[in-house]
Amino acid sequence: MDKPTVTVAILGQSYKINCPKGHEADLKEAAEYLNNQMREIKASGKIVGLEKIAVLAALNITHDMLSNRKYARSNEQQLRELTSQLDAALTHQTKLINE
Repeated sequence: MDKPTVTVAILGQSYKINCPKGHEADLKEAAEYLNNQMREIKASGKIVGLEKIAVLAALNITHDMLSNRKYARSNEQQLRELTSQLDAALTHQTKLINE
């Protein structure tokens, strides 16, 4: 089964990338996000060289992803605790009603 080829532009360079069918829009969105991150780094003027800009962008994006993952895990834990408290309260309420 052939995978569609999507052309994306990052810092003025075109890249042809194979991606699973139905995921073309996701790939384009990811490329646009990366392009914006790299443009911001380049515009700062502090980093020179495409490779260094790409590595710094990758580090920034990875940091954001890991931070969001930790935040999501924390929220999941809070939801489990609240669900447990709610279940206990409902169980207690049901026992009172049945007495």
